[in-house]
Amino acid sequence: MNTLKIFSAVCLMAFSYGNAQKNAIVAHRGAWKKNNLPENSIAALRHAIDLKLPGSEFDVWRTADDSLVINHDAHYNKLLIEETNYADLIKFKLSNGEKLPTLHEYISEGIRNNKHTLLVCEIKPSEISKERGQKTGVAAVETIKKLKANKNTCYISFDYDILKKIRAIDSKTSLQYLEGNKSPKEVKADKINGVDYHYSVFQKHPEWIQEAKDNKVILNAWTVNDAKDMDWIIEHKFNYITTNEPELLKERKEIKK
Repeated sequence: MNTLKIFSAVCLMAFSYGNAQKNAIVAHRGAWKKNNLPENSIAALRHAIDLKLPGSEFDVWRTADDSLVINHDAHYNKLLIEETNYADLIKFKLSNGEKLPTLHEYISEGIRNNKHTLLVCEIKPSEISKERGQKTGVAAVETIKKLKANKNTCYISFDYDILKKIRAIDSKTSLQYLEGNKSPKEVKADKINGVDYHYSVFQKHPEWIQEAKDNKVILNAWTVNDAKDMDWIIEHKFNYITTNEPELLKERKEIKK
């Protein structure tokens, strides 16, 4: 079995509840902050991989001409991504000189020399229509499968219907919901593997923590950047913690051992 196949098997296991990690660090938009790298850049992804972090999150949009690109906001250099062609977007470089990466480029880098870091793919809800968002989700899954990275990747979204659409075309991939308005039991009923909510949602609904564990629903919290909040999540033994401060979170985990 080659290295990629071994990594794929490990990734698939890691995102099933029975093998889920405890308080594993997910770099939010890559590991960018400490070294002042652009968020969602290939450099930030590579740094997360070099740090051997358990996960690195990134955001996907679809351009007017159907290119899948990595960016957090709906706009890039004041251009609405969904209404702009890719060629017009890449006229503007990221702060480190990179061009706006495509999903194909980003995933290709994400599976290169990577034995540790799961790729956490957020499909952004469309600002044009619900249907467009679902088509973007399907297109992302198809791209990732073509690159043979589907077992190295999980999908997250604030749009529940995007996740349900992905589940309809892929019965095995790991899905996590972001919005925070459904209980773990509700999510499990729709064959969604995990709840990935803002940490304040779990503070408001602490009963959901045990409910998730009892129902074998993966627990993930975002975006946990302060030591006090990190400590609270660590003490409650979440599976994953998404943060802009992976180095600080590593330190807090050591202290809490």
